Amino acid sequence: MNDQTTIRVYLLDDHEVVRRGIKDLLESTGDIEVVGESGSAREATARIPALRPHVAILDGRLPDGSGIDVCRDVRSIDPTIKGLILTSYDDDEALFAAIMAGASGYLLKQVRGNDLVDTVRRVAGGQSMLDPALTAQVLDRIRNGPPADEELEVLTTQEKRILEHVGEGLTNREIARSMQLSEKTVKNYVSAVLTKLGLTSRTQAAVFAARHPQG
Repeated sequence: MNDQTTIRVYLLDDHEVVRRGIKDLLESTGDIEVVGESGSAREATARIPALRPHVAILDGRLPDGSGIDVCRDVRSIDPTIKGLILTSYDDDEALFAAIMAGASGYLLKQVRGNDLVDTVRRVAGGQSMLDPALTAQVLDRIRNGPPADEELEVLTTQEKRILEHVGEGLTNREIARSMQLSEKTVKNYVSAVLTKLGLTSRTQAAVFAARHPQG
């Protein structure tokens, strides 16, 4: 980007006070102009491609969606628009999603004003402000799938399937029919699952299954 070019920025945040504060901060620099703003994901997705900002600062969580979804949708229309996710939540899953959506940066709202301005300038200039180690971690995850759930590792593949069905609320008879096993075999599997996981009832197993989704 030419040094003389004014950096065009779009702001998405559902709090007007936050938008106003960020706008005042950015426009006080002299080289950044806020060309549009909104408080909803839907409005931002519609307006950003038309306004063609250099950088879209996107709130991570909104009442009608997320800045990460907006980033993905906008960049599928115009990949020259850079997405900068600004969020209150330090969340590995959200960071993973942001990288997958093509975001150029991921900042917590506690960021200092000068650092935000610096990040906007760098992102506008084509730099990625994502930690290379985190990006590598995401690429590794894409290649190898999500990290293994250690608590599930004590179960065999068949036992994991049984647990999944228990989590779906199926009876032994229904599980037997689904997996083409005898009801007695399923009962033995359920007992083994409970023992290995240190649980005492199907209800506990169902709760465990809900907390440990298998994809």
